[in-house]
Amino acid sequence: MSSEFLGRALIVVPAWNEEAAVGETVREILDSVPNADVLVVDDGSTDLTAEAAKAAGALVLELPFNLGVGGAMRAGFRYAVRHGYDAAVQVDADGQHNPAEVPDLLAKLHEADIVIGARFAEKGDYQVRGPRKWAMVVLSKVLSWVAKTRLTDTTSGFKATGKRALPLFAENYPVEYLGDTIESLVIAVRAGCTITQVPAHMRPRRAGTPSHSPWKSTVYLGRAGFALLLALIRRWDVSVRASTPRVPTPTATVERGAA
Repeated sequence: MSSEFLGRALIVVPAWNEEAAVGETVREILDSVPNADVLVVDDGSTDLTAEAAKAAGALVLELPFNLGVGGAMRAGFRYAVRHGYDAAVQVDADGQHNPAEVPDLLAKLHEADIVIGARFAEKGDYQVRGPRKWAMVVLSKVLSWVAKTRLTDTTSGFKATGKRALPLFAENYPVEYLGDTIESLVIAVRAGCTITQVPAHMRPRRAGTPSHSPWKSTVYLGRAGFALLLALIRRWDVSVRASTPRVPTPTATVERGAA
C-alpha cells in the first residue's frame, strides 16, 4: 500500500435479492475496514435483503423498485455527497469482492480520482473465455486509449471513487446496462478525472448461481460493443462540481442495523 487513506469512506453495497449473502458480506467489510461506514442499497428486493443487512450492522437505503446496479450506485453516490464522505467504494453483495483489498483501493486515491480493482492485473486466477473475454479485451484497449493509461479490467465493479468525482457520479452516473462500468469511465475522463487500477482477487459467489452460457456471452459481446459506442458518441454535461446534487434521492428509508 503506497499511502494510508485518511478521509471518511463509505462502502456502497448494491444488493438485489441477496438475503443469503449480504449479511456475511457486511460483517466482513466491517471487520476489514472498521473506520468506514457500510451502506447497503436494497435495489427493490422482494426477499429479506434489507433485514439481513441491518442485522449485520449496515446502513440500509431501501429503493421502492429495482433500478439496476447503476441506479443503486447513483443513490449511493448521492448519499455520500450529502453526508460529506471523501470517498465511496463499490463492493458487491454476493461476496465476490474481497473487503480486505478495499484499503488498497482507497490508498491509491491520492494519485487518481477513480481506482479500479482489476481482476486481470497479475493477481489471482480469475479467467473468462470466449466472446466475453474478447469483449473485455477490446473494451480495455479502447478505454485505455480514452483514459491515456493502461487499464486491464474496465468492466470491474470493484471501484473506489474519490471526492472530486463523487458529485459528478451523483448526478450523471449511468443506469443503463454496462453503463455503470464502461460509460461511467468515459464520463469521468471527459470531466477531467484520472483513473488508475490496483490488482484484485475475484472470489466465488457466497450464494446463488452465476449466469453464464455461450448464448449469454455472445449477447454480452454485442451489448458491450453498443454500450461503448454509445458512451463515445453521447454528449454529457460533465463539469465536475463540488456542490450537493440538486436531483432528489428516490423515495427511500435509511436505517442503521444492529451490530
